[in-house]
Amino acid sequence: MARYTGPKTKIARKLGEAIYGADKVLTKKNYPPGQHGNNRKRKTSEYGTQLKEKQKAKYTYGVLERQFANLFDKAQRSKGITGVILLQLLESRLDNVVYRLGIAKTRNAARQLVSHKHIVVNGEVVNIPSYQVKQGDVVGVREKSKSLENIVDALAGFNHSKYPWIEFDESSKSGKFLHLPDREDIPENIKEQLIVELYSK
Repeated sequence: MARYTGPKTKIARKLGEAIYGADKVLTKKNYPPGQHGNNRKRKTSEYGTQLKEKQKAKYTYGVLERQFANLFDKAQRSKGITGVILLQLLESRLDNVVYRLGIAKTRNAARQLVSHKHIVVNGEVVNIPSYQVKQGDVVGVREKSKSLENIVDALAGFNHSKYPWIEFDESSKSGKFLHLPDREDIPENIKEQLIVELYSK
């Protein structure tokens, strides 16, 4: 599966947000990349603003265009507020749950752990990063992977009470997905309504 592997700072500057975490370059150069980045005074169109919000969500969660469109279709077919359901679907991806549990420091690292069969769901190895975790599922580290240095480092000092929709058990290095997160509990700065408007055109 293709993934974006280019410069992360460039994407963060383009979107005007530290979507990959704290970035010194972003604080120094808080304008778009490129030769004319600092001189662009053009007003962004409504479509441009909506597109930027979609790109922000895609890059934040590491989802490709087709996957994102499929998730939006699923959210649209579900009962409730489409934008909120879309974010809940993104949050319940296995790679994101692994990241939220503190087992990995970044979503990219979480995706790699899942792909390399270090993660189990309800005791069974699952190596599909896009796997949708359901209410009551227990996500943890495979027994023989618990001593991996990058997992131990990631878990050291991680605040597991940050996300009220998951419950972490330190002894078993596993967490229970209690329920879908409420919108106010999702920390990502994404204006999901703009994405809904974009797809509704």
